[in-house]
Amino acid sequence: MMTTSRLRTMTGRLGSLPDHHHDRLMTLAHEVSFPVGARIVEEHRTADRFWIIRTGSVSLDLRVPGRRAAPIETLGPGDLLGWSWMFPPRSWHMGAEAQSPVRAWEFDAEEVRRACREDGAFGYALTLAVAEVIGHRLECGRSRLLDLYGPYGSGLPR
Repeated sequence: MMTTSRLRTMTGRLGSLPDHHHDRLMTLAHEVSFPVGARIVEEHRTADRFWIIRTGSVSLDLRVPGRRAAPIETLGPGDLLGWSWMFPPRSWHMGAEAQSPVRAWEFDAEEVRRACREDGAFGYALTLAVAEVIGHRLECGRSRLLDLYGPYGSGLPR
């Protein structure tokens, strides 16, 4: 079994969870793997699980009408894949594809939401950690789409 410190190094932005909440979350995990090229999630489909990537890389993408899906960000070890499971309507906002063989911890969304309801402090801590991820993903998505389709790039100061 992995120690808490070892798990912490592998859970990126969720690493801000206090040890006891982090340990509680990890009791709900089970290991999964995806081959290179596997579509892990599709936009607008039901978000009923999420993952923390252990090894490999996953590309997040957004569908753009009349064009190929736009790559938004590449996730790697320690990154959270999926936040749409937490908030209604619980459907994916982006797609995700394995860019290399991926090993991950998978979490059943309903089990985690139940744990959040049963322990308000755990739920609050997890919500704050996931909110950090959402903020980061929104900024990445905005910047990437402006770079791809905006007339003058992202407009961010250089």
